[in-house]
Amino acid sequence: MQRQASAVWNGSLRDGKGSLTTESKTLDATQYSFSTRFENGVGTNPEELIAAAHAGCFSMDLSSRLGKAGLGVERIDTNATLTLEKVEDGFSITAIVLDVKAKLQNPDQAKFDEAVDAAKKGCPVSKVLKADISVRASLA
Repeated sequence: MQRQASAVWNGSLRDGKGSLTTESKTLDATQYSFSTRFENGVGTNPEELIAAAHAGCFSMDLSSRLGKAGLGVERIDTNATLTLEKVEDGFSITAIVLDVKAKLQNPDQAKFDEAVDAAKKGCPVSKVLKADISVRASLA
């Protein structure tokens, strides 16, 4: 399976702007710029998209593992907070915190904790990131 996305950038780093488009057209020439990335401008940015991808990937992976453990998933809410910091050679994503709340039909804390840890390590987006990933998970 392959997924595609494209980016177009016009102009200098500070004054330029770009657009992002995904194969599914969920993003369709969606604006991004220096201000949307490093300030509070209107539009998206690569780090926001990585955080969204990580939250979505983790939630799906966790749902699969909880289902296999017989816990009956009703709802999983995951919020990803990504930290982008200036380091010696530029900028780096240094951490991602996943705040997770799950509502289960058959809650079992030990099985839940085991599934959370496995999803943290097993989600494909987690595997591609070099950042420190932590998860704060609770049952509803």
